[in-house]
Amino acid sequence: SIDDGTSCLNRRWYLLSQSAMVPLISIYSLDGNGIANRMFYHIPLEHEICLHPKYFGPELLETVKRKLFNEVEGTCTGKYGFVIAVTTIDNIGSGLIQPGRGFVVYPVKYKAIVFRPFKGQVVDAVVSQVNKVGIFCDIGPMSCFVSRHCIPPDMEFEPNANPPCYKTQDESVVIKQDDEIRVKLIGTRVDAADIFAIGTLMDDYLGLSANE
Repeated sequence: SIDDGTSCLNRRWYLLSQSAMVPLISIYSLDGNGIANRMFYHIPLEHEICLHPKYFGPELLETVKRKLFNEVEGTCTGKYGFVIAVTTIDNIGSGLIQPGRGFVVYPVKYKAIVFRPFKGQVVDAVVSQVNKVGIFCDIGPMSCFVSRHCIPPDMEFEPNANPPCYKTQDESVVIKQDDEIRVKLIGTRVDAADIFAIGTLMDDYLGLSANE
């Protein structure tokens, strides 16, 4: 068992990947180069927890763990990507009192599953918006944009449809809001606290995941 305050879901992920830098899922490009591109990693990280004196007591360590989960899960850094879940807490260091405030800062070393996409990967996404400039979609916590110029030319935008969509002339393929599509990432923009991707549907095996 793992006695570090992790949830059952996190414990299951821990059993899948017990060492640092172990990729949990491999995504292969469809460009024929045979290189495995990975998006999910299990890596060691560090974070500082600042506690008010009111938390000093027998539940101090549990409070530090709880605040760690709340402060880091769901966040994003340009260097490591999106923190999906904390799996283990390896060490909680000695607290350092902040002069003049009374707060104490605890350095914490932990491992987490992070989501870090790269150019060339093929991923599944959910369409969030469709308009004349292209398709906006979500890949887990990350937003992705597919420009009109990266949509197959046989698909036209239909603004009068409800909801608006891109469709082929014979309507055999229709892409609208909430549909699942498969896109290839052709670029990513990394900011300090976010990652945004640009995708394309103009390649083999891309587009609508399944016709309804």
